[in-house]
Amino acid sequence: MKKQKLHIVKIGGNIINDEALLTSFLNDFSALSTPKILIHGGGKKATEMAAEMGIKPKMVNGRRITDKQNLEIVTMVYAGLLNKKITAQLQQNNCNAMGLSGADGNSILAQKRLVKEIDYGFVGDIDKVNSETIQVFLEHNLTPVFCAITHDKNGQLLNTNADTIASEVAIAMSELYKVELNYVFELKGVLENIKDENSVIKHINSKKYQLLVSDGIISDGMLPKLHNCFNALKKGVHQVKIGDASLIRSDNKRYTTLSI
Repeated sequence: MKKQKLHIVKIGGNIINDEALLTSFLNDFSALSTPKILIHGGGKKATEMAAEMGIKPKMVNGRRITDKQNLEIVTMVYAGLLNKKITAQLQQNNCNAMGLSGADGNSILAQKRLVKEIDYGFVGDIDKVNSETIQVFLEHNLTPVFCAITHDKNGQLLNTNADTIASEVAIAMSELYKVELNYVFELKGVLENIKDENSVIKHINSKKYQLLVSDGIISDGMLPKLHNCFNALKKGVHQVKIGDASLIRSDNKRYTTLSI
């Protein structure tokens, strides 16, 4: 039996923080005719909110340490302000969206990250995505909008990387759908030269990825993002693309496609 196509799109904080860009993107997202899921982060807004409250974010190697106080802030911002703002804008576009955290419908179950060299606090690593629950939403023409908050089934909310949520949701849903996973951020794709926004690498396979990493062309924040991309492809996701807010438009031809 031929699987129906499903778009899963993850948007980053730079798009969320730009009102005009977000509005334009959500218009394009709403116009997608296939079933679709939106996943969003929002770290910058959480950092701003914390600063307004006199709370300094704790970062180690570029990663947020989520203590109890910061967990409350990211939950308010991710699952509250940003999630409902995006959901309301989709409703304005006649896209019947449902704003969710991983706790809603027991959709995304995680566990608190084990303490090794660093204690990340209330950060969650995903154990299971309940694809059957998410499928129910899709079959009722609802568009799930997931924020970067999961839970552990013991009443504890957890801050979880949105790129990882997108990858894990895509893997789980690929058993039921032909999944196209899109990572949308501020760049037009993976760049050959970080100083040249037009130096987009059109296609990257596993072998080329290793070469780009060893040459230092792919580094820093792109490393975990691409790790999630290739993990998704290895586990059944049909296609992965990386690009800017115009990525999901049919007339856009400049982005990076990944394959095994």
